[in-house]
Amino acid sequence: MSTVLIVDDDKATREGVARTLRSDYTVLTAADADAAMALLNANAVDLVLTDLRMPGRDGLSLLRDVITAYPNTLVILLSAYGSVESAVEAMKDGAYDFLTKPIHLDHLELVVRRALKQKHLESQNATLRTQLAGQSALGRLQGTSEAMQRVRERIRQAAPTPATVLIQGPSGTGKELVARALHSLSPRANAPFVAVHCAALAPSLLESELFGHVKGAFTGANENRKGRFELANGGTLFLDEISEIDLGTQVKLLRVLETRSVEPVGSAEPIPVDIRLIAATNRNLSEWVKQGKFREDLYFRLNVIDVVLPPLKARGDDLPLLCDAFVREFNPLLGRSILGFDAEVMRVFRAYSWPGNVRELRNTVERMMVLSKGDRLTLADVPENILNEHPQAGVLSPLATGNDEAALIRVALRETKSKAEAARRLGIPLRTLYRRLKTYGIQ
Repeated sequence: MSTVLIVDDDKATREGVARTLRSDYTVLTAADADAAMALLNANAVDLVLTDLRMPGRDGLSLLRDVITAYPNTLVILLSAYGSVESAVEAMKDGAYDFLTKPIHLDHLELVVRRALKQKHLESQNATLRTQLAGQSALGRLQGTSEAMQRVRERIRQAAPTPATVLIQGPSGTGKELVARALHSLSPRANAPFVAVHCAALAPSLLESELFGHVKGAFTGANENRKGRFELANGGTLFLDEISEIDLGTQVKLLRVLETRSVEPVGSAEPIPVDIRLIAATNRNLSEWVKQGKFREDLYFRLNVIDVVLPPLKARGDDLPLLCDAFVREFNPLLGRSILGFDAEVMRVFRAYSWPGNVRELRNTVERMMVLSKGDRLTLADVPENILNEHPQAGVLSPLATGNDEAALIRVALRETKSKAEAARRLGIPLRTLYRRLKTYGIQ
């Protein structure tokens, strides 16, 4: 049942409106703005009906406080001194409606019912958008391998909780995608997601970036500035490459997690914060603890729930799915109509080590699509550094046919000192190579 708060200094008006609405709603009453805010702080209120003229703070002042502190709560103003100017000001400040006294109770009931129905529909739509955004974020973690299935299941389990999550995995495996999926599937999905890439900031800057600073805290601090913790209040703070934080900042970060408050640089006044923390690293953090590079107590604070992302070379079966997803992503962006990959390309991709992981694969596919002259990506489009790493014996045998085979032969000849060495790299007899050279007219 929806809750309605009636605010009016006139007792007869308060009680009359309360009697009208009590059969359909939970009704609270207050005689002034301060009493109303106290009730709002203690109760989940869906709609506030407030008089415009009251002793002390007026209805417009209360409206602004409600909109600021409880943006999902609707406000309808009532006034015996109705005017166009007051109505316009109220609507500009975020009021749902403005009604004049004397109140026609039937009309008031209709307006309240319509307002709460709209609020309910907006809430349903927001929930649906959040669910879709969460599924979309989860869907970007492509792959059917057992390792990726475990990752997605861990995200589904952890997302609804407030628990701190530590994401570990090599660079380029998608750690920020995991963090965004955790946020999108959490109750905080409609609140801010704030990311900090710790490795990109010097220790002297990181503390101010995280905790904020007050005017005059240091040279160049010309005004108060909120840190990322405050900016993420109510939402999720993602600290990427947390292993790069210096030991001094680690101590302060631990204190924030313990007290749930931050002290801006130059201030001793704690500011409460409500955030869900997600951290990520490409290091073996437990090993860094043993080496004294990372505080053990902070490590245990962060590693409540762990998500481990595998390197791409351990996900060979996911390569075709990832490649197809990147083609679908880049076709409209690049104005291309690439249909797919030749089988030989997948064989080369499976044999490559992918030190840059999924990020490197994505960049490789984009580069191939930009430079390709056909509607399919072939060996001729594969970057030389990937072809050159290919094991030399037999992996490419039997050779592909047509343009792929000719491209592969040209690369082998260009990168070796002799035809014999090129044949060994290709995994074919030298006489076969000579026949292929003649067939394709390769000098």
